[in-house]
Amino acid sequence: MKIEWAPLRVPLERRLQTLVTAFFTYTFFTLPITSCLIVAILLYYGGLFLRSLLLIYFVKIYLDYKKNCGIVEGNGLNRWLFYRTIRRYRNYFPVELVKTAELPPNKNYIVASFPHGIIGTGICINMSLDIENWLELFPQVRPKIATLDHHFKTPFLRDILRWWGMVSVSKESLAYLLSKSNDPKHKDNKDGFTSNAVAVLVGGAQEAMESHPGMYILTLKNRKGFVKMAIRTGSSIVPSLSFGEVDIFDQVANPPDSALRRFQNVVKKITGISPLLPKGRGIFNYNYGILPHRRRIVQVVGSPIDVIKSDNPNADYVDKIHAQVIEALEKMFEQYKEEYISDSQQNKLIIQ
Repeated sequence: MKIEWAPLRVPLERRLQTLVTAFFTYTFFTLPITSCLIVAILLYYGGLFLRSLLLIYFVKIYLDYKKNCGIVEGNGLNRWLFYRTIRRYRNYFPVELVKTAELPPNKNYIVASFPHGIIGTGICINMSLDIENWLELFPQVRPKIATLDHHFKTPFLRDILRWWGMVSVSKESLAYLLSKSNDPKHKDNKDGFTSNAVAVLVGGAQEAMESHPGMYILTLKNRKGFVKMAIRTGSSIVPSLSFGEVDIFDQVANPPDSALRRFQNVVKKITGISPLLPKGRGIFNYNYGILPHRRRIVQVVGSPIDVIKSDNPNADYVDKIHAQVIEALEKMFEQYKEEYISDSQQNKLIIQ
């Protein structure tokens, strides 16, 4: 394929959007291995002082994790952060947020988010890196994104993720956040927010392996843990679809019977991460690289599905709520696909 180079005369704002997007994209892709490499280098080359500091840091990580899975007091607050005032990452695509129903701040929510895509770009921007739009649409509802638990046991990586407002997807972490008080006078709500909305990318690494442009393949039929957690904590489930998420990246072909898919499945089983080979664009060209393409992403937030709280969820009731989530996603896709997908007639929602 012939390289399609970016023109020399590109507005400065678009250049800056590309650079900011490159920073976040490369950071997302390299953080886990970079964090481990930094630790290895410091342990090997560092002197007694550096090694002692690392030992103290490791103990701190252990204690933090033992206390509320690493969610220390204050991590739940929506504090001012410099990158949340920079909108170039959002505007690069652009990423939009659509509200279809109210989320009253007198309860907590699990935002069941689909599709995962390669790195869940749309939802990370809306509910973590640039939360201004979310706070305008859902006042007093504190957004959080749940990601892999072992990230919060990894030095340096766990600090950056917590700085970005992310939390562990472990049962203990979700239960901790979703059981928080909704009383405005409670000490945990001193930032003015009385509700937690925790986004869970339910399909996870399995769904990421199915991500190709135009393919809305959701891994959901056998994923019921989020429903059980909602019932145990009395949290409402909010279905959410990000149109265009699958279109910003392609990946090397990995059909289910391929050697690459078998390798990805083995690594996923061991680490929880699927080693994807993304295909995007470059900083100075449009067809080679791992930067996402400039394509619109629209996250549609659906109506909350209320549940009856129970410490021991009944299997039939879990199946009932799970079926309601699937039905809500199907209706949402059919209702909004023509508005937010350019070739909607060629796109179908597949739930597996």
